[in-house]
Amino acid sequence: MKDNIPAHASKVPEVTLAFWLIKILATTLGETGGDAVSMTMQLGYALSTVIFFSVFVVLVAAQIAAKSFHSFLYWAVIVATTTAGTTMADFADRSLGVGYIGGSLILFALVVIVLAAWHFTLGSVSATDIATRKAEGFYWLTILFSNTLGTALGDFLADDSGLGYEGAALVFGGALILVAAAYFTTRVSHVLLFWLAFILTRPLGAAVGDLLTKPHENGGLDLSRLTSSLVIMIAMIGCILVTSQRAGSHPGAAVP
Repeated sequence: MKDNIPAHASKVPEVTLAFWLIKILATTLGETGGDAVSMTMQLGYALSTVIFFSVFVVLVAAQIAAKSFHSFLYWAVIVATTTAGTTMADFADRSLGVGYIGGSLILFALVVIVLAAWHFTLGSVSATDIATRKAEGFYWLTILFSNTLGTALGDFLADDSGLGYEGAALVFGGALILVAAAYFTTRVSHVLLFWLAFILTRPLGAAVGDLLTKPHENGGLDLSRLTSSLVIMIAMIGCILVTSQRAGSHPGAAVP
């Protein structure tokens, strides 16, 4: 089987405002869905991680094997990385006892290692250069670890800093606005800004998800995790159907 993916058969969606909206919904769903399985169903972080990581492996294998872009498959893999990321981060932070700061540092190191290995192997970490299955593998591994890192960062800022879920959501939302401003007004690498935005959407989703489902005494709205997950999933599917989700370029792509 050839490793090359035809240049015309892009399998990642065009990065537009709709892309980021769906990404935030996916990360919020990852938080509520991951917590629903690990906490509401009381399966624990370790078993939940095994379940979600297994789902991720199956879906990412289907995504890499696909010959063309399929929006629902792509976003299913994204959701799988966010649910797995939620339970993986919680397992590292709480079950292993490394804490939010320790977990964040470990996961940040893993993201840097994967990006370094990607660059060393293929010469670029740009999402526009995914022309081989090897590149696509690095792409999804980076996304998995970045979403896990985002979970740990969101929990750290919401729980340990005293900002609470609303405060954490405002901080990460503000950071995303700054990244967007840098994209349009500066010459900072669009590839760097893309990955920064990709990471920051995860703790924003984590903070929003916790705000919806945590008990009132902890600063949340105490909504059902299962119901919240279902509503967010319906909203996400609706956005995919309504918006023109099609294969396209990522920031940093050459302009004809």
